[in-house]
Amino acid sequence: MKNLLVAFLFVFQSCQSQEKKTEIKEFKEPVKMNVENNMEVATFAGGCFWCTEAVFTELKGVEKVISGYTGGMIKNPSYKEICTGTTGHAEAIQIIFDPKEIAFEDLLEVFFGTHDPTTLNRQGADVGTQYRSEIFYHSQEQKDKAEDYIKFIENEKLYNKPIVTKVSSAVVFYEAEEYHQDYYAENSQQGYCQMVIVPKLEKLRKYYKSKLK
Repeated sequence: MKNLLVAFLFVFQSCQSQEKKTEIKEFKEPVKMNVENNMEVATFAGGCFWCTEAVFTELKGVEKVISGYTGGMIKNPSYKEICTGTTGHAEAIQIIFDPKEIAFEDLLEVFFGTHDPTTLNRQGADVGTQYRSEIFYHSQEQKDKAEDYIKFIENEKLYNKPIVTKVSSAVVFYEAEEYHQDYYAENSQQGYCQMVIVPKLEKLRKYYKSKLK
C-alpha cells in the first residue's frame, strides 16, 4: 500500500529533476524590501511553493504571500527552467506580514512544523535543488532568529535526523507566473493539492489554531 501511495504522489508532483551541482553567487548584504504600513518581509523555501503559499496565507498578520524563485544564477527564470534543477533557484515564497500581529519567530515555528527540514533537496516526492529547505533573511535580526531557532530544535531533538535547512542572505526574488499565484485556492480539487497540500493544512489547523485568521 505504501509503495502505491508513493507512486501516486510521483504522478501528481509539480515537477521533478535529477540533482545537479550548482554554484550559487553569494551576496554580502540581504536585499531590502520596500513595504508600507510598518510591514515586514520574510522569504522561505520549503518544497513546492503551492504548499507553502497555502499554509502561510492562513496565518493572521500575513497580508500577502507571493510565490516565486530565488537563490539562483540567472535573471527572470521561468518555471520550465526552474524544473531542470540547473538554475540554482529554489521555489520560494515572500510573506508580507505585520510584526505587531505575528512575530518572525511564529513564522519560523510554522515553517519548520509544516515541512521536513531534514531531507536534502526534496520534500516527499518532489525532488531537486529547487525543493530545498532554506531561509533567506532580510536583516541581521532575521538571520540571528533563524539560526537560534534551528539550534533550539536541534537541542530539543525534535527530529531524528540532522536539520539541513540553510540560512542565507536574501537575494533577488522573481515572482512566479500568474497561474502559480493562489494555486491551492484556485485548484483545491486537483490531485496534488488533495494528496500533498490538504494534509499540511490539516496539520496547520490542528496544531496552530491560535495563529490562524
